[in-house]
Amino acid sequence: MDPVRYRILGTTQALRPDGTPLPVGGARLRALLSVLALRGGRTVPVQLLVDEVWAGDPPADAAGALQALVGRLRRGLGADAIESVDGGYRLAARPDDIDLHRFERLTTDGIRALADGDPAKAAAVLDDALALWHGPALADLPDRTAEAARCRTRRLDALRARHTAALALGQAEQALPELTALCDSHPLDEPLQTLRLRALRDLGRPAEALAAYDDVRRLLAEQLGSDPGAELRALHAELLKPAPQATLGNLRARLTSFVGREADIDAIRGDLGGARLVTLLGPGGAGKTRLSQEAAETLRDTARDGIWLAELAPVDDPEAVPEAVLTAVGARETVLYGAGAEELRSADRHDDPVERLVEHCSRRRMLIVLDNCEHVVDAAARLTEHLLARCPGLTVLATSREPLGVPGEVLRPVESLPQPYALRLLTDRGAAARPGFSVDDDPEACAEICRRLDGLPLAIELAAARLRMLTPRQIADRLDDRFRLLTSGSRTVLPRQQTLRAVVDWSWDLLDEDEREVLSRLSVFAGGCDLPAAEAVCGPAALDALGSLVDKSLVVAAPSGDGAMRYRLLETVAEYARERLDEAGQRPRAERAHLTYYRELARLTDPLLRGSRQLEAVQRLQLEYENLRTALRHAVAERDEQEALTLALSLGWYWQMRDLRIEARNWCAEVMTLGPDPFAFAEPVPQAEPVWQRCTAEPPPYTGEVLAEARRGLHLAHFACMDTELDAWQNPAAQQKLRTIAATYPPGLPQSCRSPGILAVFAVMLTGDMDTVARLLDACVETCRTTPGYEWELAATLQMRATGLANRPQRAEEAARDADESLAIYERLGDAWGTAEALSARAEARERTGAYADAAADYEAAIEQARRLGAHAQEAVLSARLAGALLEDGQGERGERLLREVIDGLDGGHSEAMPFSRVILAGWLSITGRTAEAREQIRVLRENFGLAQFHVFDAFILSGEAWMDASEGLHEEARDKLRRALEQADNAVAQAMAPQLVSACLVIAAVALADSEPYDAARCLGAAEALLPPGHLNSTLERECRARAVAAVRAVLAEERYEAGYAEGGGLTAKEAAALV
Repeated sequence: MDPVRYRILGTTQALRPDGTPLPVGGARLRALLSVLALRGGRTVPVQLLVDEVWAGDPPADAAGALQALVGRLRRGLGADAIESVDGGYRLAARPDDIDLHRFERLTTDGIRALADGDPAKAAAVLDDALALWHGPALADLPDRTAEAARCRTRRLDALRARHTAALALGQAEQALPELTALCDSHPLDEPLQTLRLRALRDLGRPAEALAAYDDVRRLLAEQLGSDPGAELRALHAELLKPAPQATLGNLRARLTSFVGREADIDAIRGDLGGARLVTLLGPGGAGKTRLSQEAAETLRDTARDGIWLAELAPVDDPEAVPEAVLTAVGARETVLYGAGAEELRSADRHDDPVERLVEHCSRRRMLIVLDNCEHVVDAAARLTEHLLARCPGLTVLATSREPLGVPGEVLRPVESLPQPYALRLLTDRGAAARPGFSVDDDPEACAEICRRLDGLPLAIELAAARLRMLTPRQIADRLDDRFRLLTSGSRTVLPRQQTLRAVVDWSWDLLDEDEREVLSRLSVFAGGCDLPAAEAVCGPAALDALGSLVDKSLVVAAPSGDGAMRYRLLETVAEYARERLDEAGQRPRAERAHLTYYRELARLTDPLLRGSRQLEAVQRLQLEYENLRTALRHAVAERDEQEALTLALSLGWYWQMRDLRIEARNWCAEVMTLGPDPFAFAEPVPQAEPVWQRCTAEPPPYTGEVLAEARRGLHLAHFACMDTELDAWQNPAAQQKLRTIAATYPPGLPQSCRSPGILAVFAVMLTGDMDTVARLLDACVETCRTTPGYEWELAATLQMRATGLANRPQRAEEAARDADESLAIYERLGDAWGTAEALSARAEARERTGAYADAAADYEAAIEQARRLGAHAQEAVLSARLAGALLEDGQGERGERLLREVIDGLDGGHSEAMPFSRVILAGWLSITGRTAEAREQIRVLRENFGLAQFHVFDAFILSGEAWMDASEGLHEEARDKLRRALEQADNAVAQAMAPQLVSACLVIAAVALADSEPYDAARCLGAAEALLPPGHLNSTLERECRARAVAAVRAVLAEERYEAGYAEGGGLTAKEAAALV
């Protein structure tokens, strides 16, 4: 069978062997196929797929969402098109079946043919490669910046090579028009400009070539502040036939390729155009030395008397710095009186090397590169300041791990290599160590190596050297012990550059005791820290030491967005610092200080989530979340129940607001193992005592009833996160625990007025005792009204009671009043989350009375509040509910569009919004003549959601499927599903949550029975009407179902028989009516 071919050079497509496209689907599916095809034939880890398909903003259950997408893609491409492998998925395709990989191979082959002296073959192969492009690369990948840029760069490589081949074949005339167009669109691309000038020269138009060169030179100066590069200047020289000139200076030829710093070179040229001292700052191994030399090489035209490299690394004595520089510039034995002077005098007449340097440099226009100043920084600074003051034609480019601190100094940080350039460096050095090596052999491992080595060139080069004996995956897996692994550097470099440990040792040795202690303690942070955190964990020396460590490039400082600076360690430095912390025996103290600080941060920030500083608090916890996780992990590892309890309870509301239910459930489960089960009591169950403050109002330790309530709260928080596994609470043991929870909390306790205590209400709800639920909520409201300082708690309990009452049509007006009062309080407190919830509760109440337009307005206002907080999960739920209100309000097109937007936005994620949206959309599709699509919505819902295993939701889904079966004449299938749905609906919980469900099933049963048992169908209709909850307002779907059912039964049953059956049905119980089905 011929293989499917894939296009990602343009809109993502899958093509049959005959060239016709296979259906791929929507944007998210095309993004998934793009990621798989980009790494065609290789396993793509789940996390990488999630990161790239959702562009860094995944749904709550990303793995489940991804699995659903893969299933949908397989249905379009074929079951075998995507293979499941350990830890990820793989597109079952050969590289040549994917246009990008075929393009890469053909481009490489064409460039190789050109290098081998076969331009004809190169031209043919490169033509085939370029023909594969049909639009922008990776057009359907959400965050395609880096990969697409790499593709565009590679296409430009192919175009340059193709035109090089054309010129070699004597086809300058054919090549010139396209070269001119390419130069117009890439005016700063010097290789392209060089090809255009060569084409003009080959066509006998040297004057035009010289004029074009002048245009390019001006453009580079205006746009970049730089001059043309070496190749373009060489061509210009060839056109002018200049006399050869001697090169002054001592820069040595570099022996390896230079990767990824072109923009830095341009920036350094610009810096040196306006300053006479530029210092390249960066950590050890960042590539400062190589960059300084490459940048200096481009400045020969501005330094007529040469570029001179003074290597200070071997200098141990600061007093010897002037002598070292004197030797480097070639003036140790003799000095010139002036530039061009013939007279010499003996150097021994000048005992002061500084004066000899001044005499040598004062009349020259030269550039000195002072390399590795950090260990003699004071001496280097004094010498530089003295020389610059007395030598007007001198410019200095220094490299150091800290600033020289000389007036007029411009600092140019040397950052880590970006990932694409780091991979290029690994490719180059890896191929030198092991011929034939390519990062494409294991791109994931290679990317991990570059990322975990912080993009540091020296570390990457040391890793590349290990490729002689290890695979990329073996190297990546051993990076936790990187200092033992990366020890195979070049024998010709200084000892401190031969191993990764030696690089960091060099920096460590230059630190004083305070700096060493602070640096080692900083290693306990995850994701960086701010100054107060550093001071709390690292001690009083933190302020001064941090400044020094930042200057010495061992700590990275950057604004955090909240007006403060944030400090972090590169991973390599962090691992080294952790080793030093362990050697000093200080890890337990540092980790305890870290735990204490972040426990307090969480504890004190939690109350701010309930008021006007809510957004600030959310952002604070979000920024520090990795540190909070680390603290919680440490508390669990140390089996410190009190610390773990405090952290878990303090983060509970944040987890709720951010819809981090799975994470919350897992953390709660871990902390629960540290203490006893507070609900493990036999009858009679001891009742909780009142606890008027939050359990975490004070720092631990806790005792007595506060500790008991904290433990109960933890179990309730865990219970609340089990909403996707509600069936787990239907077995006898679980029901007993629910009854124990209910018995523990008598009505009116103050802790029941706030989370997590208020969650006990849900435990009672799952027992089906809705009367007790109502009493509990009424008592909570009364407690809040009579307790000073319980304003937020009053708003929360009113909102919860409103939500519960809204489900009872006869109490919808009471629900609306509760929601109004709750809304007023939340607005007065400035609580955006609560405002959204209160608006939603009021909207539900309005829906029950048929005020759908007003309900929609409330939902829209609630959505705005959720957006303010960045509460995406809450926004999705509210949008789904808005869509339902719009459908009922007669705005079908807008409502349907919104439902699809919610579904597409979540892409299978386990969110409350997803099942609700699919059920509502399926119902709408089924009554608008699109049953097949409605069935697909239900199928996907069953495939991806455990909710269908909980009887209430399963009954909803079964009734929807039964309606579709009945509509299509599949009456026996419909009856079978309805029997199961009615069985599921026959319990107190289902009747409390969906009191209209039995009636809805009986109406559908009437359609299924109309042809075979019309009298029973009439009885079902009568029973359905009688069993409806008082005041129930039928939805559009319910009205349509009933209208079709009545029409179907009346069509086959005489009027008097219909009326008799209908009346008889009105007297049946739910069980009796269900027996008719």
